[in-house]
Amino acid sequence: MKFIPFILFTVFTNAAAQLMLKYGMMQLGPLSFAGVNPVLKILQIVFSPWVFFGLCTFVLSMASHLFVLSKVELSFAYPFLSLAYVAVAFFAFLLFREEIGVLRIAGIALICLGTVFIAQSGSKIHGEGDVAALATKASNEVTR
Repeated sequence: MKFIPFILFTVFTNAAAQLMLKYGMMQLGPLSFAGVNPVLKILQIVFSPWVFFGLCTFVLSMASHLFVLSKVELSFAYPFLSLAYVAVAFFAFLLFREEIGVLRIAGIALICLGTVFIAQSGSKIHGEGDVAALATKASNEVTR
């Protein structure tokens, strides 16, 4: 449970990155590669301010996720990333006036419920179980 703040940092930076990417693409307008060099067009997109900042935030999110993966089980950490969908849906509703219908709300509720179940299951912290097993084994050999 002590790595939950790091996991949530990963979730919210991932969601923030998605929102920045969406806003950046809205600023650029409809894409068309007609009559332009595709490489130059992609560079124009990547280096537009909001898209670039979104990509940088996504890299920060991935660095945070790598830290989390070095500490907890993948099967514990990865499902938390689904909370990014919850955050994106909520903020897309507020910022972009995207609709959230009944089925989407039900899906969001199920995601939240599933994440609570996963959080309650706990996680083995990498290295701690191994050290405990070695200590127990060493203790048993000493008492023989």
